[in-house]
Amino acid sequence: MLTIISRPARAIALACTALLAGSLVAAGPAWARSTRHDHAHGHAHGANSEIYNGYFKDDQVKPRTLEDWEGEWQSVYPYLLDGTLDSVMADKAKHGGKSASEYRAYYEAGYKTDVDKIVIAGSSVTFFRGKQSAKASYVTDGYEVLTYPKGNRGVRFVFRKADGDEAAPQFIQFSDHNIAPEIADHYHLYWGNDRAALLKELTNWPTYYPADLTGKQIVKEMLAH
Repeated sequence: MLTIISRPARAIALACTALLAGSLVAAGPAWARSTRHDHAHGHAHGANSEIYNGYFKDDQVKPRTLEDWEGEWQSVYPYLLDGTLDSVMADKAKHGGKSASEYRAYYEAGYKTDVDKIVIAGSSVTFFRGKQSAKASYVTDGYEVLTYPKGNRGVRFVFRKADGDEAAPQFIQFSDHNIAPEIADHYHLYWGNDRAALLKELTNWPTYYPADLTGKQIVKEMLAH
């Protein structure tokens, strides 16, 4: 059935649409970050699931900026230690080849870190260890495609320190299952002063989720993947 909209009604509808679009543009990255979780779930479970699992072509990889990881982030390591992630380990045991305790040991080595919070704003990255912090500005230093023992691959997006506190690392490398510009819902971060050595690190990958999520919400996110 064809619906005919009168000219005044159409004008009002167009005005409302323009107002909404304007408000979203004005909100910018903040609005984009608020949709991080829904978008990430669609990415992981939709047409790009192969990429999420590490199967992609070289020409699909595109440069990224720090804007993809902008925001305030919390380490998930404390949630593993206090038992919050026990249900996640149990779920992995149901679908994998290890026991829940073996998965817990694997992730304890992977998640281990004393950096409990990271704040990224523009080119600035601040690392928090309790009440102590180290801040520096970073510039892109390209990316590296790594091939893992299972045959799947991953991309490390590398950033180099331009200036800042001496305690801040010279290099940071992001891995979040995305291979092109995409707002991250979580990420693994590698940091240190030797770029090449960091690329060889495969056992310790401190992992960060948005700071406004509770432990239960993080469990839900993990189980969804």
